[in-house]
Amino acid sequence: MNIFNKGNSKLSKKIILLGQFGVGKSSLIEKFVHQEFSEMYITTIGVKIDKKEVQLGGRKYSLLIWDIAGEDTQIKVPTAYKLGAHGAIFVFDLTMPSSFENLEHDIAYMKKIIPPIPFVLVGNKTDLVDEAEMARIKEIVPHNDYIYSSAKTGENVESIFTSLVKKMAK
Repeated sequence: MNIFNKGNSKLSKKIILLGQFGVGKSSLIEKFVHQEFSEMYITTIGVKIDKKEVQLGGRKYSLLIWDIAGEDTQIKVPTAYKLGAHGAIFVFDLTMPSSFENLEHDIAYMKKIIPPIPFVLVGNKTDLVDEAEMARIKEIVPHNDYIYSSAKTGENVESIFTSLVKKMAK
């Protein structure tokens, strides 16, 4: 569903960030929206909503970015937070195998409870893994269509959101 703001042809899009606690969802949003990074870990309780306007392909988008509190499984996340989403970003922590062990199950669960939406898989915290560890992770993670990022260094943070907006625009 596209919502047009008459007068400036801006599309509003709801994006949800999903993943276990501590994977860097809030940090990715902070880097994307405010170009900031903090070493301090603050747990998200419930949901926090940020907004950022972007322009892509000659069109303006108003992104409502829902930072949903992390859980060890998506079954524990209230369905209401996911309803009305136009796109999703699944974040896992490259240094925490438990964060990507249930990835396939979590994606399948989301597809059952909400209509199909575009999504991007993100392996976060590249700044904390070396090449050998990265190679091992690539063998374990069940998808080959994901983006590696670091909220700390900013690596691929813009690409995550740009990639999702492009998928939503199709």
